[in-house]
Amino acid sequence: MSTVPTLNGQVIGQAHYATRALLERAISTLGVTFNQVVALHVLAQGPIEPADLTHRVTSTLKIDDSAARQVVDHLVDAGLAQVDGPAGGDETRLALTDTGRATQRGVVAAVADLSARLYAGIPTDEASTAARVLTLVTQHANAELAATPA
Repeated sequence: MSTVPTLNGQVIGQAHYATRALLERAISTLGVTFNQVVALHVLAQGPIEPADLTHRVTSTLKIDDSAARQVVDHLVDAGLAQVDGPAGGDETRLALTDTGRATQRGVVAAVADLSARLYAGIPTDEASTAARVLTLVTQHANAELAATPA
């Protein structure tokens, strides 16, 4: 008889890093990194001001502005994103290029394939419960991060 593990940061972290390692293998053929995938997902929602994109990347990955700007700059340098023009006023927006959209579609397909394999056999109600619990843990952690100095 196996024991049920206690839900804690170690268990969550192990699942995250194992899944991330598999995802990084899958996306390596697309020439993008995990951090770049986060930015691509945001850009796939439509043109966005660079500062807003940087904020979304920093808040998702918990990295500093400089590291997030490097992620964004690399996407532009690689031809995956481009300046799309003014958003109203002097601000420019960034958008995916055709190559960026194709890469994003490849990432989405890789994630779907990986998810199908990893979550196969998990009952829907258990997966829903896990999603709710992990969402709450994320909300609590984000609130604590916001309330305490770095």
